[in-house]
Amino acid sequence: MSIRFTAKACRGLVALTVAAGVALGAAGCGGDDKKPDASASASKGSGSKPNAQERQDDAPLAELRGPSGLTLKITAAKRDSGGFVTINADLKNDGSKTAVLSSQLTGNETEIMRNGRSFGGATLVDSKEKKRYYVLRDTDGRPLTTTGVQTIKSGDTMPIFLQFPAPPASTDEVSFQLPTFAEATIQISG
Repeated sequence: MSIRFTAKACRGLVALTVAAGVALGAAGCGGDDKKPDASASASKGSGSKPNAQERQDDAPLAELRGPSGLTLKITAAKRDSGGFVTINADLKNDGSKTAVLSSQLTGNETEIMRNGRSFGGATLVDSKEKKRYYVLRDTDGRPLTTTGVQTIKSGDTMPIFLQFPAPPASTDEVSFQLPTFAEATIQISG
């Protein structure tokens, strides 16, 4: 075997491993919608106030309308200690036909477009600091979002995630923008 062939095989194996890791990470971001028992979440005795990150109802942070009966419900926007903001949302097709997602959702950056369909065109806008944050990419230029979605059947809902660099800690409100959808203001927790 030549060194060239071995190098190509190694690159392919690394790409496959990264793709599997991203897929597992995306599946893990979906979460489990089961609610804990009341006894598990409430402290005994004097009672407790809910954590600021716990939502008291199932109301989304924002609901954006898109084309063909598509609705994007943002369910969480959480800042983590690594300097990232992860947005979790549910994309639902309320239309009567299968919706074909616009290629505009991927954005127009060559590096992201080269990696197929994604939600890489999304941005967060921090009006206070006058900054725009784009979807993060891995070392191979793949966007850190849900990828490969081309259609959604009528009545179906699909969980998606997007990861951005975190705005400064003093910023807790940003505008979420996704091509072909309405803009919405969301609160960042954490």
